[in-house]
Amino acid sequence: MQLTSKGSDFQGLISRRFFKNLLPIPASCRFQLGQLLPDFTLPAVDGTASRLSSYRGKPLVLAFTRIFTEKQYCPFCYPHILALNEAYDQFVGLGATVLMITSTDLDQSRVVQQDLSLAMPLLVDPACQTFRRHGTGQALGAPLPAQFVIDAEGRLRFQHLFSFAHTNATPERLLWAIRNL
Repeated sequence: MQLTSKGSDFQGLISRRFFKNLLPIPASCRFQLGQLLPDFTLPAVDGTASRLSSYRGKPLVLAFTRIFTEKQYCPFCYPHILALNEAYDQFVGLGATVLMITSTDLDQSRVVQQDLSLAMPLLVDPACQTFRRHGTGQALGAPLPAQFVIDAEGRLRFQHLFSFAHTNATPERLLWAIRNL
């Protein structure tokens, strides 16, 4: 019998990425509110390259998420991913873009995009360089989640870094941050 439900298949969990992110490193604030965030380019699952600076001109949410493999989701991030996807039209209605960033490889990320019917672009950072640059931290084989709201000029206006008390900023909190830019 093959188990196919989410969270039941551990194939592919132990990888080079897993060992590079095994030891705990707490999240740390790397940027000041109002600071221009550093530019980066990451591939999206549709094959296009997404450059952060190309999104200037309207508000942006960067949602770093924790996915172990295409069948293994962080128990805190899986419901958060679904909630962001459900609220996606509200972000768009406010003129904002939402970019989700994962550390899974391109093939795994394509499966995630399709299985969850994600409306938002899913960017891929299997080397975890963007996660590290943004101070998200890491533990147990994957970088930790974090959310950043960036204004139309590319400046940081809100950040939420993982803690066990407050794992992810809710879509409502992120929408509040967009409304209050």
